Amino acid sequence: MRLVVQRVRSGSVEVDGRIVGSIGSGIVALLGIKADDTKDDADYLADKLMNLRIFDDSEGKMNLSLLDIRGELLIVSQFTLYGDCKKGRRPNYMRAAGADKAREMYEYFVEKCMGYGIKVENGIFQAMMLVKIENDGPVTILMDSEKQF
Repeated sequence: MRLVVQRVRSGSVEVDGRIVGSIGSGIVALLGIKADDTKDDADYLADKLMNLRIFDDSEGKMNLSLLDIRGELLIVSQFTLYGDCKKGRRPNYMRAAGADKAREMYEYFVEKCMGYGIKVENGIFQAMMLVKIENDGPVTILMDSEKQF
């Protein structure tokens, strides 16, 4: 399971011209799920995400987490995070989970994050989405449940 984590001033997801998820200050997390991901992967990344210290304290140091600042979270499914570009010119998505498995894991991850008691919004699984991100910093972090980065 992979996340692209962006610290934001605001973020939103639009589907067919309608906003389906919107947050203020916090994190936009783009979530990729691979075929053999488990709930343990989701639990691990949800905990890391909620406690990742990427927000400034009173001295301007990144010492605070999303939970510390009571920030908001927007989670967007993105199978392309498992695009393999090592060969050829078109990404290969063989490692990405199929739709049924990915939906199950995506919904589990969203529910897990909601359990932390902060505002959590999300996109629509498998929809074409327009994601608007006002990146703050910019701060962008890559996370992987296999700890590849």
